Amino acid sequence: MADLIRNQEVNKALDILKFTPMIASKYLEKLLLSAISNWQNKNEGVRIEESHLLVGEIRVDQGRTLKRFRPAPQGRAHRIRKRSNHVTVILENTGKQSTVKESVNKESVNNNIEQQTEN
Repeated sequence: MADLIRNQEVNKALDILKFTPMIASKYLEKLLLSAISNWQNKNEGVRIEESHLLVGEIRVDQGRTLKRFRPAPQGRAHRIRKRSNHVTVILENTGKQSTVKESVNKESVNNNIEQQTEN
């Protein structure tokens, strides 16, 4: 499921997840909506339509494994492994507006460092 939305625009990725009949798509859609909401909270002055957000990176890593035992014939036990995972979504902004702000911030930090070293 993660491969379907990797490097897609956010709106297109949401459409793909909404109309895919797999169980995992519901959870990924919820996670992507949460990532969009976090992006909005951090960038309050910028509109989503102007910023051209896309899913830059999405990873599904192995998480914790719960080990349980189930009774088996003749007094034995079989191990049951209940696996979980960690999903990481990183949104990228391809809009020109935010890249300008980032470069201005880096320059102002460099100027402040130079002024401190001169004193």
